[in-house]
Amino acid sequence: MLTQPKLNFLRQAAEPDTLESRVGNTPLIRLTRITTGLPSSVQVFAKAEWFNPSGSVKDRPAANILRDAIETGKLDGGRRLLDSTSGNMGIAYATLGASRGVGVTLAMPGNASPERLSILRVLGAELVLTDPLEGSDGAMLEARRLATEYPDRYDYANQYSNPANWQAHYLSTGPEIIEQTNGQVTHFVAGLGTSGTLVGTGRRLKEYSPDIQLVAVQPDAPFHGLEGLKHMHSTIKPGIYDEALADVNLSVHTEEAQRMTLRLAREEGLFVGISAGAAAVAALEVATTLAEGIVVAIFPDAGFKYLSERFWKA
Repeated sequence: MLTQPKLNFLRQAAEPDTLESRVGNTPLIRLTRITTGLPSSVQVFAKAEWFNPSGSVKDRPAANILRDAIETGKLDGGRRLLDSTSGNMGIAYATLGASRGVGVTLAMPGNASPERLSILRVLGAELVLTDPLEGSDGAMLEARRLATEYPDRYDYANQYSNPANWQAHYLSTGPEIIEQTNGQVTHFVAGLGTSGTLVGTGRRLKEYSPDIQLVAVQPDAPFHGLEGLKHMHSTIKPGIYDEALADVNLSVHTEEAQRMTLRLAREEGLFVGISAGAAAVAALEVATTLAEGIVVAIFPDAGFKYLSERFWKA
């Protein structure tokens, strides 16, 4: 449980009319066509996180981490914010960092999509590309090395172990879902990357009602195409990950998520990323077991950063 002083600190609002003030308060969108055949008493909603300023759910933790680093003096003297990323968190850091005049250095796998690399370079981020075969773990280890070797140059944000990550969702995503569903949410579905979304939102929802079921989604194998998600059994587990929190753990095949991503575009008009497709697969799997309920799934981002992927041509 968070102590009250820390919660008070994190509740400090962004300055009005700034880019940061637009983070959060994303809409819920009801899925109506891919849910055909479900009872009318079962509803599935997508939390549309691409409405955030940089286009993904990662704006929430990035804003909180950046605010903490600035207000505690970690970036004094021109130090740069350093972290590892597979893409979206880096874009969030670079977007919000640029608006705050903070330099951002990112370690990321060299096989990140061309769209993501281009966006980051346009935003002025300094990129350190790592071995694609080592994935997000390799990028994390490189960020740790840089932080150790150049402590006067970098503040290592370490999104995987930084409590400001999950606290951002505890203080924003969770309360938003409760309000938007009039307190009627019964199931919450989120993919596991850093795990901050599930942990923070899940803890807040469980405080509201212990009966709310938390569904964690991850790839079904170590080598997969679900960018941004981690296969927790074969990777370095994030320090903020609470393995006991989820009520249900579901694994999703890459191809299944790809097919669903196309369905969402063509049947719901939602042009989203593949991790949203994975969340939709899991949400429907849960929904088909229910006689009644409200299922809310996190859709982390839009599909624009993935257009170089081959599955769109299906």
